[in-house]
Amino acid sequence: MSDARPVKGLTRHLPVLVATLACAISACMAPSAAEGPQSSSLVGAVEAKGVNPERAALLISRLEDGAEWQSGGGRLSTQFSPASTSKIPHTLIALETGAVASPDEMFEWDGRKRFVDSWNEDQDFATAFRRSTVWIYQTVTQRIGSQVLADWLSRFGYGNADTGTPEQVTSYWLEGPLAISAREQVDFLSRLARQALPLSDETYAQALPVMLEREGKDWKLHAKTGWYSSASDQDIGWYVGWLEQAGGDHPGTYVFAFNMDMDDPGTDIARRKSVVMSALEEIGAL
Repeated sequence: MSDARPVKGLTRHLPVLVATLACAISACMAPSAAEGPQSSSLVGAVEAKGVNPERAALLISRLEDGAEWQSGGGRLSTQFSPASTSKIPHTLIALETGAVASPDEMFEWDGRKRFVDSWNEDQDFATAFRRSTVWIYQTVTQRIGSQVLADWLSRFGYGNADTGTPEQVTSYWLEGPLAISAREQVDFLSRLARQALPLSDETYAQALPVMLEREGKDWKLHAKTGWYSSASDQDIGWYVGWLEQAGGDHPGTYVFAFNMDMDDPGTDIARRKSVVMSALEEIGAL
């Protein structure tokens, strides 16, 4: 026999109670503007800079509370070649393993003319990061070796961590097989911003100033661009990094990753940064 007994008046009030409960559940489950599957503010910021949101992915995550703003849907998890954004993990690995003694280590230009004028001169490792000097990073990856690089990228959780064959040690981040998604970039950079990667204090102290792109009153921006260029595949532009905001109405650390299809490098190259900066302003981070 059941213990259940009817509650006086419950039947009469049941429709109201069900409706109230449904509203409460819906309110609990409804995402906030910062946590929704698509953030209208970010979609608008992408569109406002002349980029098709369906051909781009932008993810911003605030470390302090895990709030997310995103545009791009399934593309957020689509892996692409990291191109020069890989100079972030490569710089960390080079300094940690001792393949590069310090950011001040000089590299002598071999005299071979390359298509970027700023590459065609002697420069130190820190300058090579800021100029995306490919030949210097190709020198460094050969010093480290394919297997060691793969091991470190795996420890970092950096995309598929695939460095290919030993013969691809100077090209795997430019042509493949290394690939990473916007979400994986944010996951990796979040650990870097928290200094939670398996690195020494000295490596952090040396590497983070190299990655500082700009700063203002109460804020610092660490970031890197990337451009995957191919004669047969779609060109992809990247801009990734994190903003440390100590002032304003919404202080915090905002980690971001943006990628976009690039059809016209003449205009699209500049859009990589402008989209992200506009989005950070839109959500109140800048």
